[in-house]
Amino acid sequence: MENILGKRIELERTRLGLNQIELARKLNLSSSASISQYESGDRMPSDDIKLKMAEIFDCSVDYLLGKTNSRKSTSSSAVVLVYGTIPAGIPMEMIENILDTEEIDANMLKGGKEYFGLKVNGNSMYPDYLDGDTIILEKVDDCESGQDCVVMVNGNDGTFKKVIKDEVKQTVKLQPINTALDNDGNFLYEPITFTKEQIEKLPVRIIGKVVELRRKK
Repeated sequence: MENILGKRIELERTRLGLNQIELARKLNLSSSASISQYESGDRMPSDDIKLKMAEIFDCSVDYLLGKTNSRKSTSSSAVVLVYGTIPAGIPMEMIENILDTEEIDANMLKGGKEYFGLKVNGNSMYPDYLDGDTIILEKVDDCESGQDCVVMVNGNDGTFKKVIKDEVKQTVKLQPINTALDNDGNFLYEPITFTKEQIEKLPVRIIGKVVELRRKK
């Protein structure tokens, strides 16, 4: 059987002027041997790797697989990668594996906008967002007060909350939506407020704002 995938990986890699070691690094692979095996047909890349290669090569996965000779999809939709769960409770380390894909309108990409998907884990944003929901986010480094965003704390801890800004005090509050109380009458999900100094030193930074919610039965 003809190794179309391997030939197209090699073709696209060469077109970009990358050697196998450089492509392996871009794909976060530990060894260039994997690239050699993909190109020779001795090994099939995972779906995650195929998606990442398509992004690097700026082509569709169908083109890499030989299902079409058009490098770009003719569809009016674009594929968004859905990454590991984001806790909707307290900040926890994000899982960076690709879990799924979602399609968005290709027109959303106009102006160079970028998007990614994340899965909600927890109930602090209930009832607007449920555990297991997929949120589509626009990659941004700032937002308006009151927007629902994914925020990074301490460099690698991601949390999903409503961002409330106080321009006078120069603070940022990460506010849960869920107002449920425990048996003692205390809120189960408490907001976290960061001072200007904490925002700069931790740091606290916004990485995406919600533009769509996808819920599956």
